[in-house]
Amino acid sequence: MKRIVVENFDKRSVSEIPHDPFLLNTNSPSEPTFYEVVFLAEHIKYRYGFEADKDVIKSEWLFETKKKTEKPLFLRVPEGIEVMPRYVEGKDLEEKTRDNALFLSVVDQFNGLIASIIMKWFRGLNIISGLSHENYRANTFYMLDNPKFHEILVNYYSQIDLGFDMLRVEKVEFDKNKDLPIDLPEDILKQLISDLDGKTLINLRSMHKVFDKDKNFVEEIEFDVRRQESSGTNKIIDLSGSIFDTLTDGGILAIDELDAKLHPLLTLSIVRLFQNQDINKEGAQLIFSTHDTNILSICNLRRDQIYFVEKNKFGVSDLYSLVEYNKEGKIRKDRSFEKDYINGRYGAVPYFGNFNSLLEKWHGK
Repeated sequence: MKRIVVENFDKRSVSEIPHDPFLLNTNSPSEPTFYEVVFLAEHIKYRYGFEADKDVIKSEWLFETKKKTEKPLFLRVPEGIEVMPRYVEGKDLEEKTRDNALFLSVVDQFNGLIASIIMKWFRGLNIISGLSHENYRANTFYMLDNPKFHEILVNYYSQIDLGFDMLRVEKVEFDKNKDLPIDLPEDILKQLISDLDGKTLINLRSMHKVFDKDKNFVEEIEFDVRRQESSGTNKIIDLSGSIFDTLTDGGILAIDELDAKLHPLLTLSIVRLFQNQDINKEGAQLIFSTHDTNILSICNLRRDQIYFVEKNKFGVSDLYSLVEYNKEGKIRKDRSFEKDYINGRYGAVPYFGNFNSLLEKWHGK
């Protein structure tokens, strides 16, 4: 949804809209995808959404809520776009909107104030992977190289006890004889040499204490973080730039598989950064997916902050909040959410068959 909104106006009239339909139902590949988000921006609640396939924006809507009443600003249907009198910035722009363009992006291009606020919110939505965390290392390097942020990040690493005393950012000129693996295919090797020739590479060095046999401190040595530190340490460092960038400026950070490679207490440390109002002064929000059920016990989450995803036999995934789940009566806030989840109280757990039958078939019985 973010990609469609942010990149939409730059596309031509024949450009396709990103469209990835559900494929496990015969009807769904030909149906438009429904997108909607409800959010706060500039202390006002908005509801914005649209339906689109790869060729056309089928419908689009924008509502705002001031005090308690939700009112539409514009409504778009296949027959046309209705702009409400109170939405002055959208007036006379209906005919300038292509079938494959969002009306919101058109209004933004004509300097509409509300449209620009909403576009800013979408641009502040940062979505990253907790598995391919190496892709975000550059942001951490930038912040570590900035005196304003270096101490903040290093203090965080010290607080969570990653095992080193300090980090040093090292900038070196690319050396084809030292900086590339020798076992790469020749065509890839040539391409990398061409791309990196004359460029400056950035490495991280961590400082570790060395002790003698009597446990007396002797000296400090440097580790190459990428090569000599654990994958969990590398992940926390790689993501820390995006985390503290979001905490500094506000906005939303969404991380898929936050807990991968991390000890549960390291995951907890990230969540608590966002829960601490003295640190999170700009109201930044963290949204993450996880398979670590410890989170349900140790993070002190409210019921409305916990969501489950359950896939049915038709391949359809249902997303629902714990506060909405009302099976067998009200879910008390003092219940053990982790224990109840593992016991299947809230659904969204895998169903294992009878392993004995598997063993019988395995051994040919």
